[in-house]
Amino acid sequence: MSDKTMLVIPGRRLSVPKPVKRLVQVLMAVTLTAMTLLVLLGGSTLLVGKTKSPMQAFDQWLSFVRQPEIITVMVLTALVTILFVYWQRDQERRPEAKGR
Repeated sequence: MSDKTMLVIPGRRLSVPKPVKRLVQVLMAVTLTAMTLLVLLGGSTLLVGKTKSPMQAFDQWLSFVRQPEIITVMVLTALVTILFVYWQRDQERRPEAKGR
């Protein structure tokens, strides 16, 4: 069994160790989560009228996302989700135990 796997990024296919692929996936998930929060928080603050400019909404988002608790929750959520998906995929590939 090889300890390398394929990491597909736009325009490239790279052979990387499995932990590197998992790390890249976690970082991508955290980035997507942060960008989703930017849209939600920025949109809501602009709609409610608490801020007068998009830059103030961006600053508010940045101060929220920089909190260690928020970063920790995003990383843990991404890590658990990715590990669960791979675990479940491996369970589906495993041949069923005999005698069931």
